[in-house]
Order: sequence, then structure tokens, then C-alpha cells
Amino acid sequence: MTYHWKTATLADVCIRIGDGSHYSPQSVEDGLPMASVKDMTPFGINLYSCRKISSDDFEKLVRQGCQPKVGDVLIAKDGATALDTVCEVKKPLKAVLLSSIAILRPDRDKVTTQYLRYYLDAEPTREYMKAAFTTGAAIPRVVLKDFKRAQVRYPKISLQRKITSILSAYDDLIENNLRRIKILEEMAQTLYREWFVKFRFPGHQKVKMVDSPMGKTPEGWEIIPFSELLSSTLGGGWGSEKPSTKESHEVGVIRGTDFNVVKLGDISQLPNRYISEKSFEQRRLLAGDILVENSINAKSRSSGNSISITNGFLQRLGKNIIGASFCRVFRPKDLQLSHLIQVHMKYLFKEGKMAFYQNVATNGIANFQTARFLSQEKIALPTQPELRKYGADMFELLNNSMLADKNYYLRQTRDLLLPKLISGELDVSELDITIPEANA
Repeated sequence: MTYHWKTATLADVCIRIGDGSHYSPQSVEDGLPMASVKDMTPFGINLYSCRKISSDDFEKLVRQGCQPKVGDVLIAKDGATALDTVCEVKKPLKAVLLSSIAILRPDRDKVTTQYLRYYLDAEPTREYMKAAFTTGAAIPRVVLKDFKRAQVRYPKISLQRKITSILSAYDDLIENNLRRIKILEEMAQTLYREWFVKFRFPGHQKVKMVDSPMGKTPEGWEIIPFSELLSSTLGGGWGSEKPSTKESHEVGVIRGTDFNVVKLGDISQLPNRYISEKSFEQRRLLAGDILVENSINAKSRSSGNSISITNGFLQRLGKNIIGASFCRVFRPKDLQLSHLIQVHMKYLFKEGKMAFYQNVATNGIANFQTARFLSQEKIALPTQPELRKYGADMFELLNNSMLADKNYYLRQTRDLLLPKLISGELDVSELDITIPEANA
């Protein structure tokens, strides 16, 4: 029964609808975070990927209202992901926002923060709002004065809390699995440093250290170019082609902004493109391929968040995928060593040994210094039995397919429930759910 539901505009149910700064201060090496749409995730702002601005610029933007408050709802406003990403501010956020993110401050006598977040995140809402409130074909954007007229349906507060408690249970499980995956990745980094940087592998006390092109390395270890672990490196400028011939293939495309989605294990919403038979054979991703975000936004050497691995999600998705022109794909010769190669590359990022540069010859697209990196980077590898043992240990740590699968199915179930709950089609008013006031 939905007779007690109301319909109002966003302006009616919010006490503030605004966005971040329309001025972009200069970046600094050591400063405070400024977030844009690329730093948004369904669980909040990723502070590690934000660029930094000076404290003076930061405080100026805080005074201008560009710092969201606890209880605000944030939604992507500009760019390819406009209206696709929505999150809530659950705790004080030491960051200011650019204008590509809209800030909605709900009137909590009418709608709770969680309810507004889930309402905006439902696919029917997203489709309606994209059709009615986005402008620009090449770069979609939302005009706030029009966006304020968007309609919102909502029940009484007590029912809103029941609805969001069901949905948040799924999100809490997904977020917990992501934390577990992160811990496993940190363990993998520690294991890598012990084996390949400090050479403290099992039984290292009995192995003599000898001179090598890399300094002192364990006797019997082979010094080889990193490129020998790779069968190929793909990347750069294949675009969309019209499906004018039978040889064309429809594929999903991973863009730089999709890397966080890949980590969530849900890439079902990737944009589709058509490519030729030749491009299809050259560019389609295979299990074990390693993707590097090949863009200006991936310059950060501190987090390594711009690297992802394709094990698992390709099979789960059941369709062909390519990387966009600003992704580079590293294909290992040995699938079992794909996780070793991934961790090695993340280590190089953190050490500042993998660099990006601006190649003006390619229309300003940032390109990865692949040739120099592959020709100069060396790696010390143990004997094959030891390497297989290490590869197996690393695979156990980083083969998070079970956790990723759980997240995938949790997300699928949540997305099926979401439109039914926020429309009233699935009535939960009679369910005996006690919701603490703090969760409002």
C-alpha cells in the first residue's frame, strides 16, 4: 500500500542544493584534499586519490560552502559518470569539492539522508533524471536550477528507516568485503617486499648473497628484464566504430573512471562500443591481464589505486571487454604469476619508479612510459620451484574471487530490491524492524 507516500521536488525535501567550487586552485605537493567526481565511490570520497591544494585555498573554499557536512548526500554532477555515483557523508570529511559534485542537504523532517541517497541511486530514478536533467552530448552535465525540480517519492520517516535498514545491510557487507580485500592486498605487498626487496624469503639464512646488476642478491637468483615476464603490452587509441559490417563486435569498455567499479566486482554498466574483427582480436582482455590507468589522474604514486587485474570478473560478466585508450594492458606470459607482476608494479608506483608524462603529440593524452620502463626495469627471480611457491602464496592472497563474487551477488540483489522498495511495490511497513535513532 502506497497511499501514504508523498511526491515532492528535490527543492522541497532539501534545505540546500549546491555544488563544489567552480574555481580550481593550483595543486600542491603537500596540502589538503580537493575531490572531484573521479574521487567518488558508492561508499564516500576516496581521499587517497584526491589532488592537494594549499591550506589557504582550502580554508577559502570551506568558507564558500564547498566542504560537505555529515548527513549530506553527494551525487556526480558532471562528466561521463554524471548521476551514476551517489554517496552519503557519514563522518566529518576533511576535503572540499569541485563543482563536478553536487551537495544535497536533506530536510530530515521529510527524508532521511539514507533514503535520499538510495532513492537517487535506484536505476529508474537515474534513467528519469538523466533523460530530464542532463545536457551536453560529449560531456554530460547537470544544471542545478533544473535539477531542483526533480521529483522524489517518499513515505513517512519510520518506513524510510525500515527501507534503508534493509538496503544498508547489503552495503555494509559489500564494504566489509572490500576492507578484507584491501587487507589481503596489503599483506601481499608485505610478502613481496620480504621476498624481492629485503630477500628475506623462507630459508634465506642458508643462501649466500652475491654481487649482481641489482646489487647484492641471493646466489642462484636470476636477474632478468621485467619485460620477459610479459607476452605483450597493449594500449592507446582504439575508438568506437560503427556496427556497419558483420565483422563488428560489441564490447564493454573500461574507462579510468571505472577502476573503482571494477574493484567492487560490478562492471555490468560499462558503456558499449563497436570494434572491428582485427581490433577485437588485438584488444579484448583475457583473464590475468593487468590494467594500468594511463592518465593524468593516475599520477598518484602513494596508493597504487590505478592498477587492477582482470582475474574473475571477465568470467563473471560473461561478455567481451576492452580498455579505453587511456588504459594500458600488461599480459603475463604465465597466468600464475599475474599477481606477482601486479604487486611488483604497485611497489614500483609507491617507490616512484613508474612514471607518467604528458605526450603533446597525442592530443594531450597522458601516456605511460612503457618502452623506457620495460627496457630498464630488472627483477631478481628465484629458482622455478621457489618462484612457483611464491606465486601460489601470492595467488592465495590476491585471488579474491570469492569475496568479489560475494560482492557481485550482494550488489545484484540490492539493485533488484532497491527500485521495488523505494517505489512501494515491495511493502515492508508491517515488518517488525527496530531502527536506532542514530541510523536515521
